[in-house]
Amino acid sequence: MLIIKGADVTEDEWTRLPEGQAPTDDSAEQPLLVGLADWLLHRDVLLARAGRLGVLLCGEDEVERLIPDLDHLQLIAVSFPVFTDGRGYSQARLLRDRFNYAGELRAVGEVLPDQADLMSKVGIDSFSISDSVDSRRFFGLAG
Repeated sequence: MLIIKGADVTEDEWTRLPEGQAPTDDSAEQPLLVGLADWLLHRDVLLARAGRLGVLLCGEDEVERLIPDLDHLQLIAVSFPVFTDGRGYSQARLLRDRFNYAGELRAVGEVLPDQADLMSKVGIDSFSISDSVDSRRFFGLAG
C-alpha cells in the first residue's frame, strides 16, 4: 500500500496485527496497527512495547473508547469500507474537534481522490491507497 501525506507518497511502514492475534516480542520495534477490539484486549502489552502504536477504527467502533489512550497513539486509521460509508468522517471529526487528537489520522479502505478534500476538512491528514490508484490524482485535492 502507498501512503499519501502532504506532498509525499511513501510505502506504508506500519504492520497490521491480524485480528485476534496478540503482539509478539519480534514486533517490539516496528510500528504496529491494531483493531480497536485488540487494542482494548491487549492494551497493557501494547503499551509496554518500544515501537509506535496505532489503532484502526471500523465504522461501528465507538471513538469514545479511545479517549483515555489518545496520547499513546501515533496513528489512528479510520476505515472507509465503501465510498458511500460516511461514518469515518464523523469519527475523524470527533477525534480532531471534540477530543483534540493531534497524531496522524489516516483514511484507509475505499479511499478515492475525489473525496480527499472532504476527508482533509474533517482532519484526515494521510491516505492509504492501493498501488493501482494514480497517486497524482490526490495532489491539489488534499491539504
